[in-house]
Amino acid sequence: MEKRKIIFDCDPGHDDIMAIMNALAHPEQLEILGYTTVCGNNYVDKVTRNLCQVLTALGKDGKVAVGYDAPLVLDPDPQPAAHGESGLDGPTLPEPTVQPINQHAVEFLHEMAVKHEKITIVALAPLTNIAVFLKTWPELKEKIECITLMGGSRSSGNILPRAEFNIYEDPHAAKLVFESGVPIVMSDIEICLECATPHTMIDALKGQGKVQDLAHDILQFFSLYNRRRNVPQSPVFDLVPVMHMLHPELFVEKPCKVQIETAGKYTQGMTIVDDADAEHANVRLLGHCVDVEAYNAYFMENLKILNERI
Repeated sequence: MEKRKIIFDCDPGHDDIMAIMNALAHPEQLEILGYTTVCGNNYVDKVTRNLCQVLTALGKDGKVAVGYDAPLVLDPDPQPAAHGESGLDGPTLPEPTVQPINQHAVEFLHEMAVKHEKITIVALAPLTNIAVFLKTWPELKEKIECITLMGGSRSSGNILPRAEFNIYEDPHAAKLVFESGVPIVMSDIEICLECATPHTMIDALKGQGKVQDLAHDILQFFSLYNRRRNVPQSPVFDLVPVMHMLHPELFVEKPCKVQIETAGKYTQGMTIVDDADAEHANVRLLGHCVDVEAYNAYFMENLKILNERI
């Protein structure tokens, strides 16, 4: 099997780290070219530090390129209620020995697109970096095999009643990306909720190994919202795009036309999903997971594999 060359565009973030851990467990399938960071869950300096600390804790090197610290048009709107003041509250992490490279995220995306025949961008954050890259070098969009992203929703929201945070945070960037013609795989709120991980599985990670202990501490904090509401599981949103790359057989895809609402007191960042217009589809939507139990078993197994490899 040919390795897929991927770049994580992210704002770590508890669920971003789970996605990255799962990808690191399978270098035979996914070659991580690097990581670009962007303002989203928190400001870019904080989320970049979080990523560098986790890579250090795992003993993994990696090219980390810092991107934009604000959306294209709007002001930043970080969400400490979801991820804590650091953007990754919960675990005790070391001082980072991994440091960002001296190259802007957009320049790094450009370099990787020029260097490689095809790249896949795993977009787990607001799409600011990617929008600027595509607007600056539209001739390179053919080098992108796809953008597989966590974002949007069919009928729900987690920041506004009908808007998901990553799209809401920079809707103007999302509009540029969704209208770019680049193939997009969309993991929305609904599929992430369907793939939620039981708290019993999270609790059982403790004591299984270094990686599992770190994942346990990260997910304990991240699952507090649902635990306090007596909900027995929590969605690990950003994990879904990576799990789809590793196990596409678990998902039912459907072509959809998706448009982005850029303004409105109640609709900023809303994704208008039309699954009846396959002729003009610009997105492959992950509409259903056929085996959630297997999905979460693979999640736990990937943590075990990574632990054995560090």
